Amino acid sequence: MTRTLCGALVAASFAPAAVADDPKPTELEAHRGHVWCLAFSPDGKQVASAGKDGTVQLRAAADGDEQHTLKGHNGDVLRLAYAPDGKLLASGGGDGTVRLWNPETGAEVRSIKAHGAWAAGVAFSPDGKRLVTASSDKTAVVWDAATGEKRATFKGHTAEVWGVAFSPDGSRVASVGKDAVVRVWDAVTGEERMALKGHKGEVFTVAFAPGGKELLSCGADKTVRVWDAADGKEVRQLAGHTGAVYAVAFAPDGRVLTSSADKTVKAWRLATGAEERAWPAHRGEVYAVACSPDGGRCATAGKAPAILLWAGDAAVPAARR
Repeated sequence: MTRTLCGALVAASFAPAAVADDPKPTELEAHRGHVWCLAFSPDGKQVASAGKDGTVQLRAAADGDEQHTLKGHNGDVLRLAYAPDGKLLASGGGDGTVRLWNPETGAEVRSIKAHGAWAAGVAFSPDGKRLVTASSDKTAVVWDAATGEKRATFKGHTAEVWGVAFSPDGSRVASVGKDAVVRVWDAVTGEERMALKGHKGEVFTVAFAPGGKELLSCGADKTVRVWDAADGKEVRQLAGHTGAVYAVAFAPDGRVLTSSADKTVKAWRLATGAEERAWPAHRGEVYAVACSPDGGRCATAGKAPAILLWAGDAAVPAARR
């Protein structure tokens, strides 16, 4: 199990806010071991985390109080994703299974034996009817979220696949992995549309920007690359981290948050690639960053077995004024 399998990706809405020079988060004692991934529920009331100890923990976003601990995976839990309506939570595990949970009750709804190796990535389609998974078996697969039936398989990566994402219109799937190539597929037929090359090392996370015009990928080469989602041309790079970049989160005001092995979260302007601020977050590598839909809460996690929950003005690392 490599420690680079991290990062929940959450499209978030931020209200621009000034932030104290030294914001103080609430530190939540959570998992035993590394925390690989985080996600906020669509209504912003719940935050989910998972990691090396094989559990998924659900907490109240307002105060961090634990609601449920979900057990079922045999091994690390690598990725999390809420369905758009918030009624399901998907988790991908090192045991090759993807499990669907009721986040209100904590009950397991369904287990899909998705892959013969790690299920390292999960993402719901915008309508919530499909689920795409990524695996170290070099494939990505689309499933019917209601029945668990396989709908499409994407084959083309030459090494482990770490991250997947649906386009905002649900017509395409993007995938990334150890072969350093960003691949874009037809979500229905499984046909490869584009293979985007430029990263110098494995790529951990991929995401379409909320408007669907840009595609972002981040990886071991310490960069976030911004691609034109229509033609696959590289538009710009967000370069400034001194370690691998593990995860990204979007803001509709044009900002992007990134988490990194250099122990920081950075805020960037997507339109220009300008770094606005470095936000010291952890004593160790930061594998995940996630934000509530209203921007009032932000969570970070990583190598240390704790979650940092940021609230109010500290939730968004705005530019220094």
